[in-house]
Amino acid sequence: MTVRRKAVAAGRVRQAVDAVPTGRYLLAVSGGRDSMVLMDAFARARSDIAAVATFNHGTGAAATRAARHVEFEASRRGLPVVSGVHVPGVIPKRGRAPSEESLRNGRWRFLRAWAEEFGASVVTAHTEDDQVETVFMRILRDSGARGLAGMYAPSDVVRPLLGVRRSEVAAYADAEGVRCVDDPSNTSMAYLRNRVRAELLPAIEGVHPHFHRLLLHFAREATDLRVAVASVVDTLGVSAAPPPPKGGGGHAAAAADRTVVAPAGAFAGLGDAAVILWPEIAGRAGVALDWRGIERVAREASALKPGGRIPLSGGATLERTATSFVIRNPGAGSRLY
Repeated sequence: MTVRRKAVAAGRVRQAVDAVPTGRYLLAVSGGRDSMVLMDAFARARSDIAAVATFNHGTGAAATRAARHVEFEASRRGLPVVSGVHVPGVIPKRGRAPSEESLRNGRWRFLRAWAEEFGASVVTAHTEDDQVETVFMRILRDSGARGLAGMYAPSDVVRPLLGVRRSEVAAYADAEGVRCVDDPSNTSMAYLRNRVRAELLPAIEGVHPHFHRLLLHFAREATDLRVAVASVVDTLGVSAAPPPPKGGGGHAAAAADRTVVAPAGAFAGLGDAAVILWPEIAGRAGVALDWRGIERVAREASALKPGGRIPLSGGATLERTATSFVIRNPGAGSRLY
């Protein structure tokens, strides 16, 4: 990349950060290049940073060094910093890396808690390349159309670099001398995203050079569909309900539960068209359905009698009462998107 092209690419990062509306922001910074560039660009241009948040995934000495690097660089820029560390709920077997899901859930519990403490919105450094990888992974995991929106889906998470290429972020890092520390787990082939990034996407793009743009096109189309379906569901009287009390524990014991109620009458006469509504309704309870799950729910729900129940993923259930369909998710947590 020429000096001029590097300057233009670095300018794209600055423009993306400048375009974020004035607010109050908690920057999620891992120590890697993308998030360190995010912190540097925000610190140079903005005064609405509540704090920098860094999370040690507990994957070894490098992860600890990365977290300490973030703490040092944030403090050097005069930014408050908060730190957390991954505490696994289940200790993985010797030699086996913790799952992507457990790391993600731990990180997002930490970020959500501090965002609430500061009254701030979480800002991440996800790039356009991250979006492409996410959509590709959703396809590999049999996602329905709703899931193909990936990080384009409406969210309270702020992602200013989502339209910026990873190469442009690298150009900014070179231009401004941004120092980073990468956790080796970010290149471990034990994790699907790393295999997608290093092996699968490059192989496909070798024979289909425009595959990157094709996936982004699918994501935009899926986002439009997702928004349109959500607007329809809004008219059906679907509502969130407080979790039911559990023996002796009351609502506090079920604080993580998410329950959504949909009037059964809203589905009268919809027939096969109801299949497009169930992913959105389930999503409001924190339940992600793949395309097989969507088809099964649509098929079985139409025949469900009051008192009947359909098991869903993650221990959630779809229940039929005399007047409603009720989705209960007993372990709902914060999701990335």
